[in-house]
Amino acid sequence: MKFILSSKWIKIPVFLLCLLPLARLAWRGVHQDLGANPIEFITRATGDWTLRFLVITLAITPARKVFRQPALIRFRRMLGLFAFFYGCLHFTTYIWLDKFFDLHEMIKDVAKRPFITAGFTGFVLMIPLAITSTAGWIRRLGGKRWQMLHRLIYISAIAGVVHYYWLVKSDVRKPVLYGSMVVILLAYRAGTRFYRKAQRGPAGSPSGEEPVTTENS
Repeated sequence: MKFILSSKWIKIPVFLLCLLPLARLAWRGVHQDLGANPIEFITRATGDWTLRFLVITLAITPARKVFRQPALIRFRRMLGLFAFFYGCLHFTTYIWLDKFFDLHEMIKDVAKRPFITAGFTGFVLMIPLAITSTAGWIRRLGGKRWQMLHRLIYISAIAGVVHYYWLVKSDVRKPVLYGSMVVILLAYRAGTRFYRKAQRGPAGSPSGEEPVTTENS
């Protein structure tokens, strides 16, 4: 497993695998299999995959430690960018197919409909994360500031879950599932930070943050 994850070619099948949800959506569109309300179907599908990729991205650090597979870090930036990619598709579906680029209507929606406000907030928070995902931006910002900025992914994920929960109203199983995963991952992060602080003791030591790599998302 370690050898496979370390292979320089492994990112290609992972990249293609991440495109499968889009390919499946396109296939269903071509075959007119998007249900009675195609716009709603596309919106839900792209929104689901945005949240799934956010959760998967957040799960990389715990997974690499629990399963002792440090090479998993190589995929975190790619997965984070795919979360942003599907978020862009989700947002584009809303502004194009739903609102037909009517800026006035979109502003009214953001101001008056709480689930739109939450979703828009989550998407906007993803933009600086995608922009600063490169090694060049890590150098410009510095490791600590870059890490602080990229903690916004947790807020973005929470906003996405709230957006989904307020949208569905009755059948809340999916947003509750995603929300539970985000809470577990947040608890893991908090527990890890507390343990590291306890290990350092009163004398203190260098930061226990995970080293910054160019593979971070």
